[in-house]
Order: sequence, then structure tokens, then C-alpha cells
Amino acid sequence: METLKAQKKDSKSQKAIRITGAEAIIHCLLAEGVDLIYGYPGGAIMPVYDELYKFQDKLTHILTRHEQGATHAAQGYARVTGKVGVAMATSGPGATNLVTGIADAQIDSTPMVCITGQVTRSLLGSDAFQETDIVGISTPVTKWNYQITKVEEIPEIMAKAFYIAKSGRPGPVLIDITKNAQFDELDFTYEKCTGVRSYKPVPEPDISAIEKAAELINNAKKPYIVFGQGVILGKAEEELKALVEKAGIPAAWTILGLSAMDTDHPLNVGMVGMHGNYGPNMLTNECDVLIAIGMRFDDRVTGDLNTYAKQAKIIHFEIDPAEVNKNVKVDVAVLGNAKETLGQILPMLDKKEHKEWKAEFDKMYQIEYDTLINKDIHPTKEGLTMGEVIEQINVASDQKAVIVSDVGQHQMIACRYAKFKQSKSNITSGGLGTMGFGLPAAIGAKMGAMDREVVAIIGDGGYQMTIQELGVIFQHNVPVKIVVLNNDHLGMVRQWQELFFDRRYASTVMTNPDFVKIAEGYHIKSRRVTERTDLEGAVEEMMASKDPYFLEVKVEKEDNVFPMIPSGASVSDIRLK
Repeated sequence: METLKAQKKDSKSQKAIRITGAEAIIHCLLAEGVDLIYGYPGGAIMPVYDELYKFQDKLTHILTRHEQGATHAAQGYARVTGKVGVAMATSGPGATNLVTGIADAQIDSTPMVCITGQVTRSLLGSDAFQETDIVGISTPVTKWNYQITKVEEIPEIMAKAFYIAKSGRPGPVLIDITKNAQFDELDFTYEKCTGVRSYKPVPEPDISAIEKAAELINNAKKPYIVFGQGVILGKAEEELKALVEKAGIPAAWTILGLSAMDTDHPLNVGMVGMHGNYGPNMLTNECDVLIAIGMRFDDRVTGDLNTYAKQAKIIHFEIDPAEVNKNVKVDVAVLGNAKETLGQILPMLDKKEHKEWKAEFDKMYQIEYDTLINKDIHPTKEGLTMGEVIEQINVASDQKAVIVSDVGQHQMIACRYAKFKQSKSNITSGGLGTMGFGLPAAIGAKMGAMDREVVAIIGDGGYQMTIQELGVIFQHNVPVKIVVLNNDHLGMVRQWQELFFDRRYASTVMTNPDFVKIAEGYHIKSRRVTERTDLEGAVEEMMASKDPYFLEVKVEKEDNVFPMIPSGASVSDIRLK
């Protein structure tokens, strides 16, 4: 309480400066610690860009080649750093082009603030040039949004935007600012937001719920953990590891939870979901206590809800009350930040080893390895596989790279076979499944983690959705590594057509350009691999490069991703072939 009073006293003692709304926006960004913005200028946001020009020594602006690229780059930056990503665009089409990235950030809980320009206040509702109701359009896909029409609103609304974006369960916020508010002047002071009335971002943990959860875990014969991105967002990686090791519980991950726990940890049993590992899916319906940590029971994880873990008592560690009992009815809900709640339950847990139960996962892994995994990463057939490319990257990077994947077959292969020793290493579009995510997100990730290798794994389809962002790599010499796994198809759709539509390959065959020549046109060092004998050397050369590098690998056209749970089927119906 004293700290809050002191903050208010300090803010009131600040000397106000008379500036325009446009300059005030820049000062707000700097006060929030922002040093990097992705965006695209235009008429309605031009006053802000004019002020941005004056602050180039403090605030770097990256001109993406499309506004969607700005949001995905901001997402990549946010995911690898844990900071709020910032994207900016003009009104009308500039604003609407942000929507896909905003929707992606909303469903994947990525903290982001998007700033859009808007026509002057007097023209609102008149269908003026490049006027679009972006607040109305973005309402379903933002954590919060607001239209500023008066210059005096700017400091409070900007502070609130950053607080909401990063607090509790993170998400995207959009602030739309009319042109008059950018030109008008105000007496500017800034106070960071520390709370919003009626908004409680982190529920207070209920000790009785934690005690009930501990009792269930201690009495379990076949306990099983499924962890998601909430562990990463809550910075609870060490607590998760301590829980797993103390209670001896096998733990599996959702694709957004990947890298929260070392992939080589002996109790890390793999991935759940439609293309997850055999054991983690099958044994979901054999465990007696299912402990869900920071995950939301997405349909790609659960399959048919009528058959999902019906035999188990279910414990849900979750920060967002709206996710509890939304899809799966749980027996114990433990609300709060995972770092705090896992820390509280740890002393209550008995030290145990569930060797026989873990052996069941090992047995099923061996079946999957013999049937699929070995053939994916150590193939004997002539054509190159996506799995062996990922395995070569694991070796060349010593499992330390950040892997940014687009959406499709290559994404599932990357999530299945990439290995990690560090958190915040797997960046992909989870809930929305946005093709075109990979390249700009990798740019943002690299700019947020210049000390780490960042490798983009992209299919030939998704690559061409945002291929223009190669211009950002060229202009700013962003040393990201790009791997396009080219099978001349929209691979995932083609796989479904093969399995469920009698091989009617409707609009999935692609006639692709020369990707190497395109990359060379952006002065990016490039190489194409068509033979297995060249793969290891090409990957080593790419990883050793200090500059941007593009590698195209021609992989088999009809190589399917298995295991696979057919859409709407039970997790127990997982197919190995």
C-alpha cells in the first residue's frame, strides 16, 4: 500500500510537459520499456511516425512488408523474450491486416499491444477514406481494445493497455487513435498502471483446493501430467521439474508447452494431441489422476470429449477461471499462477517413483519408435524425410536453437522431433494454426534473442504467404536461418485428402517458384538439397553461418505425419499408420 502511495506521489510530482498526442504515444512506449516496434506507416498514423523519426536513437522501428508480418514478428519477439510485443499500422486496410496476427495472439495468450491510426474524430461514422471500425472488428479477438478520440486520454489508456496485455493470462490489446488526438496537445505526465477496477488478473490460490489436489496425487497409482504454455508464461519451469521429480510422475506436453521441460528428461514422455506420441495419447485413458497444468483442453488434445479420461480424477492448475470446466469437467480446480500454486503443493507431495506406470510409457514409445520414429529420422528409403532434417538440426545446434515453425505437416514433425534444453525455444501458431506465421515470427524471435540461433521451419505453402518479409531480413541483416521443407503440396491438407477423401487432391498440388533464386534476390545466402548425402553438410554450413541463410530441402511428396488421431475420434483411436 505504501509503495502504491509513493508511486502516486512521484507521478504527481512529475513536471508536466506540453507535447502533442503523437509525441505522447512515443513517451508512453519508452516509459513501458519498449525499444522495438514492427509496423507499416500510412496517412492516419503519420503523426506518430513523424515523432518516431525524432526518437530513432531510443526506439527502433522495423518496416515489415505487410501488416500481418508486423503482428507475427511482434508475437515471435514476445514469445522468446516474455516482453510485450508492439505492432503499429494505419487505419482501414492497415488495421484490418493486423487482425489475423491479433487473433493468433489471443488464442495463444501472447502479450501484444497494437496501435492503429484512425480518421479524425469529426469524420467517424462517415465512411471516410480508409475508415474502418477496427474496434468493432477486433473486439472478439482482443483481450481489450479502446478508441482514443481525445488527446488527454493517451497516457492513461496506453498505461492500461500494457498492464492488461502482460498481466494474468497475457493477450493482445488494440488501441485505435484518431488523427485529431495525435495532432492536439496535452500537458503530459505518465504513471504506469498497477490495477484496473473489476479486473483480477491472477486469482488468489485456494489452499483447500491445493490440499485436495495433493491428496489425490499422493494416493494415485497411475498419475499423469499434461503441461502447457501456462508453465512458460508463469515462469514455473523449475517448479514443474521439482514436482515431476519428487512425485515421480510421467509428464507430457501440448505443442505450446514444448520446451518448458527438457525433452531428454527421463520423465518427459512426449507430446499429446492429434499428431502426438502414441503412449501419451493412449495412456490418457488409463491414468487414474490426470494433472493438467497451464493448458486448456483444446480439441486437438482431447479428441472426443465423451471418451476423454473418463476413468480419471482430473486436477486443473489454471490462471484463467474461464478455462476451468469449459471443455472437461474437473474434480479439483487450482486457480492461480502456476509458479505460485506448484510451489505451494510441492511440500505436500510424497516422494514417490511410479516405475511400473512409467514402464508402460516406455513400452509404447518403443512400439512407436520401431514403427515410425526410426523410419522418420533414420530413413532407408530414397526420398528425404522431414524428420531427418529436424534431427540434423538437433545435432548441429546441440539442441540449443529456437525453432520457429509455420503450420502444417512440417510443424507437427518439428514439434515431434525437435529437442530442447532451454525454455521459450519452441515458437509456433497453436490455437489458430496460421499459415504464414513462421517467417515473420522467426524475425521477431531473432531480434529478441540475438544471442541464440533461430531456425524457421516452414512448408512451401505457408512460406509463400509471407515470403515478402525476406525484405526485412535483407534490410536489417537479421541472421535468421530459414529451412523450407518443400514437397510441392499443401501437405497436411493433402494427407487428409488421401486418408479421408479417397485421394481426391483438390487444390493441394503446388507449382512452386525457384525459392533459391528468390532468396538470392534478397542477397541471402542460399542452398538447395535434393540428396541425403548433401543434407548433413548443408545443415552444418547453415548453422555455422553468421549471416542470414536460406536452405530448401526437397522432401517426399506423399510423406504422411503419424501417429494421427482422426478428427473427432477418441485419443485411444490413435493410428500408427
